[in-house]
Amino acid sequence: MEGRPVFVLFGPTASGKTELLSGLFSERGRKTPSVEIVSADSMQVYRGMDIGTAKPSLELRRRFPHHLIDIRNPGEQFNAGDFVRLAGQACADIHSRGKLPVVSGGTGFYLKNFILGLSGAPPSDPAVRDALKKELAEKGAEALMEELAEKDGESAARIHVNDIYRLLRALEVLRLSGRPLSSFALHGTPPPCRFLVVELSRPREELYGRIEKRCAEMFRLGLADEVEGLFRKGYTPEDPGMRAIGYREFFVGDQPPSAEKTWRLSGDIDGVMELVIRDSRRYAKRQLTFFASIPKVVKVPPEGAFDRILDLLSALLHTQQS
Repeated sequence: MEGRPVFVLFGPTASGKTELLSGLFSERGRKTPSVEIVSADSMQVYRGMDIGTAKPSLELRRRFPHHLIDIRNPGEQFNAGDFVRLAGQACADIHSRGKLPVVSGGTGFYLKNFILGLSGAPPSDPAVRDALKKELAEKGAEALMEELAEKDGESAARIHVNDIYRLLRALEVLRLSGRPLSSFALHGTPPPCRFLVVELSRPREELYGRIEKRCAEMFRLGLADEVEGLFRKGYTPEDPGMRAIGYREFFVGDQPPSAEKTWRLSGDIDGVMELVIRDSRRYAKRQLTFFASIPKVVKVPPEGAFDRILDLLSALLHTQQS
């Protein structure tokens, strides 16, 4: 796979990535490469979660083979390490068939680690992470920050006490490895590929409007029934897949004294839809912030995107390896 081209297309939720890919590689009067798609969506890996994760249609998957969709049950873990390994294998297989790999999705953490190389720090451990979350609820962020400062002053100096994700991650690495996060390289060895990295960019208010329309369409297509079916199979927000936006909002937890939490589904569908829209907008905002940390990105607006991307792809495919 050394030096082989890889096209990476990303953008926030509801930005129109699938729609763009569907039209981009269709017959439009310009010669386009034969492609296969590698999904970079952390929730499309889960079986049975179709509507809420906006999986590509079966018709589109027949036209363009897709990888890393429907490869886990909702109760199974899937992390950045899994993605980097499997996406790399998929790209190698696609190249062996003489096609262009297109890695597309909105999970920025997966994409960044794929492009730059995975850090040598240990992957997340659900048991350790859950224990840290309990400590956070009992002691508060200040106490955890004091622990981090004592054992990894370099990380503590660059992590704000309100940045809960990074605070917990630094402590998680300490407990898993006995080493400070700052002792690990930020990234590993990049894969031997030539990347074209494109971000589909829309104005924020336009994006928020698209999110509202998409959420309404998901409920019209039967999202509530999909969640109910998963719940009947025994899946709850305690399972990795069901923590996804569009699923977790349906659940209401009851926790009597000295008992494990029991779950039920909300009957307020309009209220659930409002929560899904709210959480999706917040997620899109976080995505945009994270995307800014991915280097060498070409931002392309939807207007004129086909011709602009095809020009960039032509340059990528005709670049001679030095």
